[in-house]
Amino acid sequence: MRSRGEFSLNRQNKQVCPSKRNRDTICAERNRQRFGWTVSRGDTVMARFRVGAALFVLHACLFPANAGATTCVRTEFEAVVDQAAAALRDLNNKNRPEFQEKLRSLKQKRGWTHDEFMTAAAPFVKDENIEVFDLSSGELLATIATMGQEGAEAEKPDCKRLVELRGHMAKLVETQSAKWNYMFGKLDEELSK
Repeated sequence: MRSRGEFSLNRQNKQVCPSKRNRDTICAERNRQRFGWTVSRGDTVMARFRVGAALFVLHACLFPANAGATTCVRTEFEAVVDQAAAALRDLNNKNRPEFQEKLRSLKQKRGWTHDEFMTAAAPFVKDENIEVFDLSSGELLATIATMGQEGAEAEKPDCKRLVELRGHMAKLVETQSAKWNYMFGKLDEELSK
C-alpha cells in the first residue's frame, strides 16, 4: 500500500497522478483538458453515456432489427403512430416544467405584473421560427397518421413504407427537439441580460 504522498502511473494516458486522495481531482482535470472526458469523476463520461444510451434506445425503437425484413405486420404501423404520440408527450412533459419555471423567473426578475407578463412572454412561445417548427411538425404528424392508417388497413403491409414511416417519426422528434432548444435559447439569452 502506498502512502499519501506517493504517485502512481495512470496507464491510460501515461501520466503520473498522485495517489488516492488527490488522484481524482488532478487526473480528472488532466483528462478533461486533454481528452474532454474523465474516468475518475465520471461526470462527463456519464453524461455522454446517457446521451449515447438514449440515442441507442431511440434508434432501436425507430429502426428495429427487422426493419429491412421483407415481411411486416399491420400492428407495426399502428405501433409507430403510438410511438410518435408517446415521444411527443414525453418531450413536452420533460421540457414544459423547466420552461415554465424559467418564464416565471424572468417575470420575477423583470418585476412584471400578470398582464405585462402575458404580453412580454408571448415572443418566447410564438414567433416566426416557432411557427415554422409547428408547421413542419403538423405536416409530419399528418403524414404519420395517414401512413399509419394506410399501413394498418392494407391487405399486405409494405415494409418499405414502414421504414419510411419510422423516418418521419424520427424527423418529428428531431423537429420538436430543435423547437425546444430554440425556445430555451431565446429564454436563456433574455435571463442572462
